[in-house]
Amino acid sequence: MNEGTSINEVRFDKLLKFGRCAFSNIPSNFSNSFSDHVSPSNSSSEDIRILIGILTLPDQYQRRHFLRLIYGTQSPVGAKIDVKFVFCNLTKEDQKVLVALEIMRYDDIIILDCKENMNKGKTYTYFSSLPEMLNDGDGPNPPYHYVMKADDDAYFRLDNLVESLRPLPREDLYYGYVIPCPSMDPFVHYMSGMGYLISWDIVEWIKDSDIPKNHLEGPEDKVFGDWIRDGHRAKNRFNAKWSMYNYPEPPTRCTHELWPDTVAVHLLKTQEKWIRTLKFFNVTENLKPSKLYHIP
Repeated sequence: MNEGTSINEVRFDKLLKFGRCAFSNIPSNFSNSFSDHVSPSNSSSEDIRILIGILTLPDQYQRRHFLRLIYGTQSPVGAKIDVKFVFCNLTKEDQKVLVALEIMRYDDIIILDCKENMNKGKTYTYFSSLPEMLNDGDGPNPPYHYVMKADDDAYFRLDNLVESLRPLPREDLYYGYVIPCPSMDPFVHYMSGMGYLISWDIVEWIKDSDIPKNHLEGPEDKVFGDWIRDGHRAKNRFNAKWSMYNYPEPPTRCTHELWPDTVAVHLLKTQEKWIRTLKFFNVTENLKPSKLYHIP
C-alpha cells in the first residue's frame, strides 16, 4: 500500500488517540486496547445493553442467515447485545411466508411501516419507531443504552465494540467513523452509514423532534448528521477511526489493512472478502474437536 491510500501502524496509534479524544467525561485511565472475543445468558443489570439494527431488504434471506452465523457465534462479556434485521413492509406473497418463518424461528426481525427505500426516510422510521416498540414498562429503563444503525455488508467485532463503549457516556452520545475519510473531527462532520451508534435519549429525541421529520431525503448518514447538528444534540462524540474502516481492497482514503484492533470492517461485498476477513480474525479458533467432522 502507498502513503496516499493507507496508514501504517505507527500512524494508527496517534490517529486512534486523537480520534477518541473528541468527547467529554471520559475516565483518565481509558485504554486504547481492546479484548478479542450474542449476549451471554447470565447477563446482569450492570451490563451494557445495545441494539444493533442491520438495515437490509426482505428478499436478502441468504445474507440474513449468514449474518446470524457471524453474530450468533460471538459472546461479548459484560453486554447484552440484540442484533435485529430491519426492513420495510412486505410486498410479496413469498415474503409473507418466509419472513414469518424466520420470525418464528429466530425472532430477530423488525418490519417498519414504510415503503422500502435507502435515502427517503427509512433510517428515520427505524429510530423513531423504537420507543413505542420497546418502552413497554416491563423491562429495563431505558430498554437499551445504545442503538446502532448498521449496514449488512459490515462486520462488527462485538467484544471490541463493547470495550470501546465501556468508558463512554450513556447519554447524548454519537459514535462512529467520521466522514469524509480524511476528517478526524466528529463535531464538524458526520458518521458513516457503515454503522453509527447513539444513546437512547437521542433515539427518543428523534421520535419527538420536528427537525428529523422535516428533513428526510438525502444520503441517510449525512442527513442523520444534519439532524444532530441542527438539534444541538450529542455533546459526547466518539470517532472510532481507525478501529472502523473499509475493506483494504481497492485502496482508498477510507481503507487500510486488516489488524487486531478492529471494531468494524465495511464494504464486504463478496464472499471472498468475508472469508478473508473472518480468517484474519481466526473466528473458528474455538471450534471444538469432534469425531463427527474433520476440518483441516
